[in-house]
Amino acid sequence: MTDIEQLLLSRIRDVADYPEPGVMFKDITPLLADPTAFGALTEALAEIAVRQSATKVVGLEARGFILGAPVAVRAGVGFIPVRKAGKLPGATLSQAYDLEYGSAEIEIHAEDLTADDRVLIVDDVLATGGTAEASLELIRRAGAQVAGVAVLMELSFLGGRPRLETSLAGAPLESLLTI
Repeated sequence: MTDIEQLLLSRIRDVADYPEPGVMFKDITPLLADPTAFGALTEALAEIAVRQSATKVVGLEARGFILGAPVAVRAGVGFIPVRKAGKLPGATLSQAYDLEYGSAEIEIHAEDLTADDRVLIVDDVLATGGTAEASLELIRRAGAQVAGVAVLMELSFLGGRPRLETSLAGAPLESLLTI
């Protein structure tokens, strides 16, 4: 295990039975409260953005905003939020997707992306991959290119990576931690 993996893992708190019995929630708030750990995380994700020649970072609501905005600043690129439906003013593109029990919808301002943009999607966790898959579709529908997906942690037992394989269309999926 690398030094950064040890640092990040040491700042992620397990919360049993949240949000429902039987779930072990991975709480990143202690990591965010530690400037050394948060700085190391930001730097690692920014290095991915630079390596993938990203021109924009998309952060997925809500913790993807917390991670993606400083990554974009550190990498010297723009930041675009992907929000839950109805949260963005003006014209948007929306994408519905299925959840384990129901469905959801996300939106983006299409005018914030161009055909010249290479977009890195940043989020805290890759679980089942539904939100990431919908965001990949949104970015392409907005006319931009996908530079990749970067997450703090991947919950491999939930199968998000295999689900995203087709949608990634060869773009990389990088996780700093795999659980």
